[in-house]
Amino acid sequence: MDISLTLWLLTVLGLTALIAIDFFIGRKPHEVSVREAGVWTVVWLALAGVFGLGLMVFGSGKAGGEFFAGYVTEKSLSVDNLFVFIVIMAKFAVPLRLQQRVLLFGVLIALVLRAGFIAAGAAVLASFSWVFFLFGAFLIYTAWKLIQEARSDHDGDEEWEENRLLKSIERRFGVADKYHDTKLFIRRGGKRVLTPLMVVMLAIGTTDVMFALDSIPAIFGLTQDPYIVFTANAFALMGLRQLYFLIGGLMKKLVHLSYGLSVILGFIGVKLVLHALHELGVHVPEIGITLSLSVIGGVLLITTVTSLIATRKQTATAAPATAAHSGSPRPNVEEGGRNKDSADV
Repeated sequence: MDISLTLWLLTVLGLTALIAIDFFIGRKPHEVSVREAGVWTVVWLALAGVFGLGLMVFGSGKAGGEFFAGYVTEKSLSVDNLFVFIVIMAKFAVPLRLQQRVLLFGVLIALVLRAGFIAAGAAVLASFSWVFFLFGAFLIYTAWKLIQEARSDHDGDEEWEENRLLKSIERRFGVADKYHDTKLFIRRGGKRVLTPLMVVMLAIGTTDVMFALDSIPAIFGLTQDPYIVFTANAFALMGLRQLYFLIGGLMKKLVHLSYGLSVILGFIGVKLVLHALHELGVHVPEIGITLSLSVIGGVLLITTVTSLIATRKQTATAAPATAAHSGSPRPNVEEGGRNKDSADV
């Protein structure tokens, strides 16, 4: 799709305005209720839907389909990332009233850094078509790793560790020993040091960029249009903060999510390889955007249903065991403290 510089600038300004509105509404630190998170989640979903429909009307049906396929894929991968965000919040003991501020700035950092990834990826793909093979192979490998991790039954709650960049920043600037409300820097002994709030924001932002290593190739497997790649990523990320508070408890019930994501990444990896072969003149079938969107939506629906069924069965199985444990026999004692079953002397 041919996008003019003017439209690019208007899009960036529009997204910036939405971020500013989001920041203005959430400027006062507070605990986000499920109702508030639900309302804003619907708002962000509606905005993404309107944008996608706009691409269909003013662009083409293909462009709109690519946006929705990319948006759903990025949103799905983002939900998986929320598990790690929860671990980071717990590791840094972030107060509930400050968590929404952390996520807002963390997502903003991730959005800026991802824009760089997208620009670089678009330039490389435009110059070297063989990179499609590399992206496809990487996604298939990532899909296999996801399946292995899901089958290992390993609890990932303790896996997160600070990356080297974050550790070097902490060593360079120093970190205060407690939170100072919404301040990002304080003066300590005449020296400017970071607050834990700033550190956890950087942790969220830089960790999300690591996730972009699979999500960016995944969306390039659905569309090579940089405009659609960027906007799909932007809308998926900007609704992430509200989704964190809305489905924080539900995420633990999505026990098959990793399997679903592995199928999606593997499918897109195969799609990229077929596209690369087609570019080289090999007569192979190419996977259209309609089929891609159907597969992605179908896999997510099946994964969600099977996850909820499996969780319900686990809960039903655990309930009798818990009841049996809590119902262990106790000494039969009469009033006055004697054992009722003991013989009188």
